[in-house]
Amino acid sequence: MRILSMIFFATALVLSAALVFAADSITIDHPWARATPGGAQTGAVYMKLVNVADTEDRLTGGNSAVANEVQIHEMAVENGVMNMRELPNGLAIPAKGSVSLKPGSYHVMLIGLKQPLKQGEHIALTLYFEKAGKIDVDVPVLSMAATHHGMDMK
Repeated sequence: MRILSMIFFATALVLSAALVFAADSITIDHPWARATPGGAQTGAVYMKLVNVADTEDRLTGGNSAVANEVQIHEMAVENGVMNMRELPNGLAIPAKGSVSLKPGSYHVMLIGLKQPLKQGEHIALTLYFEKAGKIDVDVPVLSMAATHHGMDMK
């Protein structure tokens, strides 16, 4: 029984490690996307960005072969109405802090999808940071009903 516990723990470590991508100062934790219906023109990617540096950094954009354009977006309630808008100056990640990209809040928007995002597949995404530079991310696609991917998104 103890050996099975050790194997399970080791497997969990390997799986969780595969869900974290990092540069020297920025860690991208548990990226994920929702599957999209056929014909959808947009999709969204979520994750937690952690900045271990002593200075603020900024997520400024990205690219992916699955979309014509990648933008940084925010959803916010304005006058009682939920609105989505691009953040043309990107998203600040505070020094020694973190920002969660999650449904109903900040997210990476994939615009002009070239194909539907299908549950069980992975998409390649490159994110651009003002100071950390480019970080390549492997993004698993979860179900259309997914709300998070194995982590506390607070």
